[in-house]
Amino acid sequence: MARLTRAQTQQRNRAKVLAAARAEFAERGYREAKIDDIADRAELTRGAVYSNFPGKRALYFAVLADLAERAPVTAPEEPALTVPEALSEVARAWVTRLPLATEGEREPSRLGMHLIPEILADEVTRRPYAQLMQLNAVLLGLAMERLRPPREPDGRLVRLAGSVLTVLQGAAQLAAAAPGFVDQFDVIRGCEQLAGLDLGDRWAPAPLLPRVRETDEPWAPPSGAIDAVTGGPARLERDGVVAVLGLHRLSAAEDAVRAAPADAEVTAVVVTGAPKELLPLARLVVAEVSTCLRQAFPKPAWPRLRVVYDESGALAAAAGVAQPGDDTEVALRVEAGRVVVRAQGYGAAHAAAGRR
Repeated sequence: MARLTRAQTQQRNRAKVLAAARAEFAERGYREAKIDDIADRAELTRGAVYSNFPGKRALYFAVLADLAERAPVTAPEEPALTVPEALSEVARAWVTRLPLATEGEREPSRLGMHLIPEILADEVTRRPYAQLMQLNAVLLGLAMERLRPPREPDGRLVRLAGSVLTVLQGAAQLAAAAPGFVDQFDVIRGCEQLAGLDLGDRWAPAPLLPRVRETDEPWAPPSGAIDAVTGGPARLERDGVVAVLGLHRLSAAEDAVRAAPADAEVTAVVVTGAPKELLPLARLVVAEVSTCLRQAFPKPAWPRLRVVYDESGALAAAAGVAQPGDDTEVALRVEAGRVVVRAQGYGAAHAAAGRR
């Protein structure tokens, strides 16, 4: 048998650690689980666990992210044609993942019950989580706008999407904290009724002044990027806007979509100064909504915003960002395989997308 390469060995060990951690969390609960016991389950050393994950919390996020991304997605037999129908299907997909009142605390469906307390415990996780929820609202809002375009040129449905996510997140927390209280059918009907709300939502970019310059540089992004929204390949070499965004700047992705021409592809490349811990959290939060979107909305209504995670920093480096961090905002306008506009600083996504 051929010897495994270093990369293959690391990949195999990571998979073994994730499987062991999932079993340990399910059996003993997150609070009682120990890294040493996870290492024993994986038949690896404690050091091998820490070489892949900086701590138990990062490992917990990674286990939940893996489960969320692998959740089965069933295309609707009759695609939603209206916003109420779509929200009903989003809520239906969401509540089917909630734990039942009859399930015990150690059941796999309750693995995520400690997620919010872990996020609340640290500013390092709270601020990115707020931006990730805003990104989810943008994704859901953009999809709804495909089914029901706003009447006003600057109208949007992002705040409505945020209200829906508030209901769904509340249902998830109550299902864990107050078993039996949440009626799944009430949640579905409630989200369907929210579609009729008029929140007077308008898009207005903040008056930010990034550094913008026209240029003519080659654009050669690494291949193999996956779009977290559709689950398919992200063709970053195509014409459009590429915004490299730290976890504190994810809301700027909407600025790029709103300012870009209607036929331009927009990609948000997510970066952070702590990729081993915070990118699993990003994967988890976005997967919770993107899997529901794919199950509820017809493909033509999927948002025209790609989300790509850059754990290695290779995409950021291709965009000229040597040391990406949580406050990074760098955006490129790509045409015919060349970077024709480069913007940096707060407001860069809007500036690069809107530059003609």
